[in-house]
Amino acid sequence: MKVAAVVVAAGKGERLGSPKQFLLLGGIPQLLWSVRAMVEHPSVGEVVVVLPAGMVESPPEWLVGVGVRCCAGGGTRRESAGRGVDAVSADSDLVLIHDAARPFVTAAVIERVVAAAADEGAALPVLPVVDTIKRLESGTVLETVDRSRLARAQTPQGFRARLIREVHAWAERTSRAASDDAALCEVQGYRVVAVAGDPHNVKITTAEDLALAEWLIDSGRVRPPAERNGPIGSV
Repeated sequence: MKVAAVVVAAGKGERLGSPKQFLLLGGIPQLLWSVRAMVEHPSVGEVVVVLPAGMVESPPEWLVGVGVRCCAGGGTRRESAGRGVDAVSADSDLVLIHDAARPFVTAAVIERVVAAAADEGAALPVLPVVDTIKRLESGTVLETVDRSRLARAQTPQGFRARLIREVHAWAERTSRAASDDAALCEVQGYRVVAVAGDPHNVKITTAEDLALAEWLIDSGRVRPPAERNGPIGSV
């Protein structure tokens, strides 16, 4: 079974004031953490990195020679993911889609998603919701939501290649927006299964998230790719 991975890294990083995927984490570009996780996973045979359009012709030097292909993203996350899906090899059986904003993805999470997607067609990692959740209207609490039926979605999300091409083509035709790729499958009536995520697979969106990520590195709870997988070369 041929597995391709799409790493979506075309965002502008508006909430951080600069593209977060190129900021250093532990002295290593954030995007490179995700790229290395995919390139070096034994189940993944192809990696496509979706970059801002102006960077594709001249990508960062540290992306050259690491075994990836690059394509240009679109105006939204959905469009960028769709272009990445279009760029993977036509003979791919499964496609993983991962946000570069989640640099600490582990091989175990990737493997769980690959196995579930191969069996069921679509899968994503999730974490349980531990906080009490309130539904509000105009600042007033309307009800307490049953959190036992809720989960926090992560990436990578995995799909049979035919399925994810189909739903992204539909989204392109209809200008459908979605916060993640599983949502497109849900709207089209496809079953999406959940596997266990990882609490360290955090999404870096704000300055506070970045500080947490640095703390995870400094505390030794996550290790840079050079320590996990050998030398990464010059960055």
